[in-house]
Amino acid sequence: MIETEWANRLEQAVNAVVRGQEGTVRRVLACLFSGGHVLLEDFPGTGKTTLAKAIAKSVGGAEFKRVQFTPDLLPSDILGVSVLDPRTQEFRFHHGPVFTDILLADEINRASPRTQSALLEAMGERQVTVEGNRYDLDGIFFVIATQNPVEFRGTYPLPEAQMDRFAMQCKLGYVNAADEAMILADQRESHPVDAMQPVLTREEVMQISAASRQIRFSDELRHYAVSLVAATRGIPEIQLAASPRASLALMKVSQVISLFEGREFVVPEVIQSVAEDVIAHRLVLAPESKYSGMDARQIVRDLVAKVPAPV
Repeated sequence: MIETEWANRLEQAVNAVVRGQEGTVRRVLACLFSGGHVLLEDFPGTGKTTLAKAIAKSVGGAEFKRVQFTPDLLPSDILGVSVLDPRTQEFRFHHGPVFTDILLADEINRASPRTQSALLEAMGERQVTVEGNRYDLDGIFFVIATQNPVEFRGTYPLPEAQMDRFAMQCKLGYVNAADEAMILADQRESHPVDAMQPVLTREEVMQISAASRQIRFSDELRHYAVSLVAATRGIPEIQLAASPRASLALMKVSQVISLFEGREFVVPEVIQSVAEDVIAHRLVLAPESKYSGMDARQIVRDLVAKVPAPV
């Protein structure tokens, strides 16, 4: 399948710059091709911004914009604003950075919840409503948001509705010593992102997305994905369980991962491999559970082990 070759070509180009993060790179690209959005959470300096810029540079013809989230950022700084044209005496809408193919929302948890919520409609419905007028977001529209852990000073936790808009939450983590030594070698004279050339066109990315939707997802797997998500709704320690949006993300991301692997159908192991990144960030634990040391990712791992998979 030609789309599998294209997807692997993009993956290889990004992996050549973002060293030692092969698993995370594939998951982030799966969000891109599935039409979802990704939240990268980890400590400063682990390569979150570099990963976003590497993907943008590898897709020819795709428009890329970056918004540095700060406490004084306003919703209009993201969506746009109407400005009076003195010549015509009419208001003209000036599009904000959300009107793009790939949007890097850098350190999204440094802005206030009011500003964070400006992305809700765009991420959920691919449209923006400003002053009663609707503007559609055509093309790719892929949001890569980064954040530092919420316990760091000067940050705000993302609203639950905002977390649910992300198809996946991924962590990069620290690379091993050998990969870190290669990072130093790569950046001895200049940053490797600066020398990157496009390996795919914008149209090829959309063609990969269309091809992933043709990957077979059987009735048994549909019931399995729904069972995994529904299992989060019967746990007393969970205050807010996963929504049907999690089931949809499980299906779409699994289809893209299967395309990467050259399969024409999805197998249960693929769903199990992405379940933690798709479901865990949507769960809100009860306060007593959180303080007792329970972890949402561990809960999802336990559910994957308990819920019977089709054979």
